[in-house]
Amino acid sequence: MYGIHDEFPQVAGLRYLNHAAVAPWPQRAVVAVSRFAEQNARHGARDYPAWLQVEITLRERLTRLFNAPSSADIALVKNTSEALSFVAFGLDWKAGDQVIVSDEEFPSNRVVWEALKPLGVEVLQIALQGRDPEARLLTACGPRTRLLAISAVQYASGLRLDLERLGHGCRQRGVLLCVDAIQQLGALPFDVQSNQCDFAMADGHKWMLGPEGLGAFYCRSELREQLRLHEYGWHMLEHPGDYQRKEWQVAKTARRFECGSPNLLGAMALEASLSLLEEVGMQEVGRAVQERVQWLLDDLGTMPGLSLHSPRSPARRAGIVTFSLAGWDNRLLYERLRSEQVICAQRGGGVRLSPHFYSEGRVIEETLRLLHQLAAG
Repeated sequence: MYGIHDEFPQVAGLRYLNHAAVAPWPQRAVVAVSRFAEQNARHGARDYPAWLQVEITLRERLTRLFNAPSSADIALVKNTSEALSFVAFGLDWKAGDQVIVSDEEFPSNRVVWEALKPLGVEVLQIALQGRDPEARLLTACGPRTRLLAISAVQYASGLRLDLERLGHGCRQRGVLLCVDAIQQLGALPFDVQSNQCDFAMADGHKWMLGPEGLGAFYCRSELREQLRLHEYGWHMLEHPGDYQRKEWQVAKTARRFECGSPNLLGAMALEASLSLLEEVGMQEVGRAVQERVQWLLDDLGTMPGLSLHSPRSPARRAGIVTFSLAGWDNRLLYERLRSEQVICAQRGGGVRLSPHFYSEGRVIEETLRLLHQLAAG
């Protein structure tokens, strides 16, 4: 449809390195939303069956992105936090049960578990520092551990964990594995089957290049009916279009977690964005992300007074590079970069850069040149 540069017609001078926060939409998503709005304005819901077909296609694309066994395993949710809440408040907890989390989690993957304290659930935060964070997490899993909740990639440092090892270790110990995949899904290949995930979730507005307000929730089929539901409505029923039916049952598929009307506006955008990732291919997307991160790391590593807070090893990183610069307050450095049109974030004791596969060489070069100037004083 478009060349890669046509897909991201960003204004001259903009250096967008903030995909770990909120990503720009590709042009095809803009067109899809504009077309949807125009159809709605002119014809109302006349084309609703066609709109639902887009949602079906979106679910199929997400199934491939997660490498889930079936589209029946994927629910469309508002965001990662909602999906985490489905797990946290769906499981049948007993007083004394434990949840293992890391000490570097984004609040969404910590607060939801700490909210279980009135039920007698204990949350243990395990430090990820050291050469073998997976061993630390698995060693912490004792006889009372019910679930390990971990981010695939830590939002501040960019540390990527060995999910396949964690999944195998959890399965051996009878511990459920819940993965917040928001900082990996769309940046690097992801696989719920090889990682033996019981649950995985992500928002669409970061590396998937979609809008806020629409995400995906993978739930292993054997566990769907074990999650107690707290939201009910017409859409999550086994026969959602039979409005006169008096007897009802909850859908057997992951649609059971979608209580009401779908977010079709968001679906139009996200489906279009994911079509771009599929055209490029996740192996190529991941290669390009790693190439740009390596470029940043190699150059930043030569800069006097600069401290890297992100791992250098390709096996330990995704799309995040976080650093601090001697003589600069992180907030002031962040604001200075923003004033120079370097769109980034202040995270984890430093400034975070997060390029995507399409990020142009000039964006990397100009950002590094500016940082060299700031380091030189």
